[in-house]
Amino acid sequence: MKKRRPLIFLNSPVILLFTGICLLALLASNLTGGRSNDLLFSVYRSSLASPFTYLRFIGHVFGHVSREHFMGNIMMILVIGPLLEEKYGSANIAIVILVTALITGIIQFVFFPGVQLMGASGVVFAFILLSSFTSFRDGSIPLTFLLVACIYLGEEIYDGIFLRDNVSNLTHIVGGLIGAALGYLMNKKN
Repeated sequence: MKKRRPLIFLNSPVILLFTGICLLALLASNLTGGRSNDLLFSVYRSSLASPFTYLRFIGHVFGHVSREHFMGNIMMILVIGPLLEEKYGSANIAIVILVTALITGIIQFVFFPGVQLMGASGVVFAFILLSSFTSFRDGSIPLTFLLVACIYLGEEIYDGIFLRDNVSNLTHIVGGLIGAALGYLMNKKN
């Protein structure tokens, strides 16, 4: 007798775990009036003697200020992430997330002492630029990568100069650069 395949299967464990942690962080924020975001899920200048400072260097990518903020980031991650996880593997995608979180967290901590940062948009931009490397061949840079880099990063640079909003354009730019660099390295290795 032929064994039936399950109707639903776990296709992208890192992306699903990331999404689940972000959802739990949003629920915790709603239940605590935002105090959990302040403690664990945002990065800002604080004492280096506090162990929470170091947790926030990574934890800020899980926090979101609202349902709309969460949905905007998570929808992009759920669309792009599984494709990337299938191509590059779960371990590499976890590395992209952690490196993006750590670098953007440290940059925020060092250069923007009076600003609190949270959200997965740096990871989204890393994934966007990483996805444009999926057709990388023989050391050549895909034209689609150049177009994506020019359009997304160009818009973020423009917005960072001319718009004053609560969006961290530098985090988007840094996330995109990390995605591009890691995409180049992972594809060059293969």
